[in-house]
Amino acid sequence: MSDLSEKIRALAEKTVANNVWRQRRCFNLIPSESTPSLIVKMCEISDPAGRYAEHRTMKGKEIYFYQGINFIRDVEEAAREAMATYFGCSEVELRPISGQMSNEIVFKAVTKFLNRGKNSTGQMRMRRVMNNDLTKGGHLSSQPMGALYNYVEIDGDTGKEAVTNFPIRSDNPYRLDVDKLIAMLPDVRPDLVIFGKSMFLYPEPVKQVADHVREWDHRPVIMYDMAHVLGLYGAFQEPFQDGADVVTGSTHKTFFGPQRGVVAGVMPKGHPLRKLWLEIKSRAFPGSTSNHHLGTLLGLLVAAYEMNTFKSEYQEQVRRNAKAFAAALAAGGLQVEGDPADGYTETHQVLLRVSEYGTGEELAERLEKNNLVCNYQALPDDESFLNSSGLRLGVQEMTRFGMIERDFEPLADFFAAVIRKNEEVGDEVAGYRAGFGEMKFCLPQDEAADLGARLLTSVFPRGEYAGRFAENLLSIAKNQG
Repeated sequence: MSDLSEKIRALAEKTVANNVWRQRRCFNLIPSESTPSLIVKMCEISDPAGRYAEHRTMKGKEIYFYQGINFIRDVEEAAREAMATYFGCSEVELRPISGQMSNEIVFKAVTKFLNRGKNSTGQMRMRRVMNNDLTKGGHLSSQPMGALYNYVEIDGDTGKEAVTNFPIRSDNPYRLDVDKLIAMLPDVRPDLVIFGKSMFLYPEPVKQVADHVREWDHRPVIMYDMAHVLGLYGAFQEPFQDGADVVTGSTHKTFFGPQRGVVAGVMPKGHPLRKLWLEIKSRAFPGSTSNHHLGTLLGLLVAAYEMNTFKSEYQEQVRRNAKAFAAALAAGGLQVEGDPADGYTETHQVLLRVSEYGTGEELAERLEKNNLVCNYQALPDDESFLNSSGLRLGVQEMTRFGMIERDFEPLADFFAAVIRKNEEVGDEVAGYRAGFGEMKFCLPQDEAADLGARLLTSVFPRGEYAGRFAENLLSIAKNQG
């Protein structure tokens, strides 16, 4: 027991130190991350964590295969309704536990849908897929080396997967060349068109493609992987209004919930793609998931309530902050990618080219030592991530901690000091970070603290142990102010 105690205490101390650093001393600027609210975190560790609630539709009825699930069944239904409200759509599947799993579920479902009516010997993969090139900002999970693996045919001429990348503009490689793309479509004739990126500055031409293929006898399924911009749905782009069939994403980037995935669609009964939606449901369970992490499902419902309440206010502040940060970085002598006429970005992301001062990896490490956390990024003209010349920054998490446009000017100065002058500013950065400790776009702190304490203490058994825990919790809270 003493050995166990020693190991756990050592790990706990390191965990506390990391918590304090990431939450109080550094600026978290990685575009694919976010800190959930206190109530979301408390829900994640509540009783549903570790439970099961497998279910599927059988003969028109939803059948559950475990008992004790009435609460979480209602939570899942409420979460579907809240997310459908957020998207303005009719179908939502919440059992994927990551964005990549969401994409793979859709790829499986599209393949099954294309093979409907065929016997097992006649089954085929998707004949051709169009997507964003990985080296031009495309998301890994939408590539053959990611979740698309095994679901697309091999091109007989090239010996590689039959994937055609979208063309990009010569004057701005962060935008697609829409005219070339439309001209390519009749020859390519894809089964699936996948929009969405991980290096993401501008909207995708969903409407132009949807309008062009609408009258085809066998038109492609149009999918939008919104993992990075899910929390900006509507203010940045509204794919379902533009003609997309399916939207996928992860729920922990700009959408500030737990780490999960989502598939959404507009395929009600009677829709030509209704059978595709039924395939998506069956590929979610039993096709891809058994336990779908019920603690984070409960947290997602809370996050959806928060997002639906503060959606417009949060989204507009994120986009204003990104433009303000980009302008301040440029004013500080750093090379910001994108078009200055557009404010460099329409999302939460800001891209820097730093090759004048070192590799992206070297600069990201130097910034981390100064409490500025971002990630290195291969830019469109880089050969690979192994020699990346860029940094990718996101403002969504610090926006949630209360930063507005003017607050990003000192932050840009810290970046310039570290990148251009190799200065050590870690203490000053930590001091500045201390001014942004209260989370916004959620319940007020006092109300959240009361509910959070009730949720936390309810996890533990009653009696002396629970009393000591509550007493220690109050003591620690008082000592930390």
